[in-house]
Amino acid sequence: MSQNPIATHFQQSLTALQRAANDTALLAVVSDIAVTIIDALRSGNKVLLIGNGGSAADAQHIASEIVGRYRKERPGYAAIALTTDTSALTAISNDYGFEQIFARQIESLGRPGDVLLALSTSGRSPNILASLSAARQLGLVTVGFTGLKGQSLHEICDRLLVAPSDDTPVIQQIHMTAAHAICDNVEHALVDGAGRK
Repeated sequence: MSQNPIATHFQQSLTALQRAANDTALLAVVSDIAVTIIDALRSGNKVLLIGNGGSAADAQHIASEIVGRYRKERPGYAAIALTTDTSALTAISNDYGFEQIFARQIESLGRPGDVLLALSTSGRSPNILASLSAARQLGLVTVGFTGLKGQSLHEICDRLLVAPSDDTPVIQQIHMTAAHAICDNVEHALVDGAGRK
C-alpha cells in the first residue's frame, strides 16, 4: 500500500519547521532581522521587498502585513513590494534587461537606512543579486531569505536567513513562518514598546 502523498508533504513540512524551530542560530537571525526592521521603521525608514515567482507573492504578503496589520490595530508602517507595478517591471525589463527590474526601482525609491528584504530560494537569481548590490551601494540594510543552496548570499547580505532545506516549497513555508514571527515582533515593539524574543 502506497503512502498518502498529501500526508507525506505535511510530514516533510512539519519536519523542516521543527528543524527550524530547534535551530538556535536560525532563531537568532530571525530576531536580528526583526530588530533591524523595527529600528528602520522607528527611524522613519521603509522596507522594500523583492522576489521572483512564489517569492514575489511572499514579498507582497509580507508587505501587506506591515502596511495593513498583522494582528493589532495600529498605524500603518512603510513597506513596498517592488513586484507589483507591471508598467515599471515591463519598462525596466524592456529597456535595461530583466536583471535590473528591482535594482532600478531600488535606485529610485531606496534611501540610506531603508531595509531591502530579498527572497530567493536558490540565492542565485541574477535580478536579486543585482538588487542586493545596488542596495548596498545606496546604504540600505540588506536582508536575504534563502535556502541551503543560497548561503553565498552572506557576502552581500547584512542579515541572512537560511531555511534548512533545499526543497523550494518547504523553503517558502519556512520563510513565511519566519516573516509572520517578524511581523508579530514588529507590532509588539512598535505598539507596545517592546519586541518579543
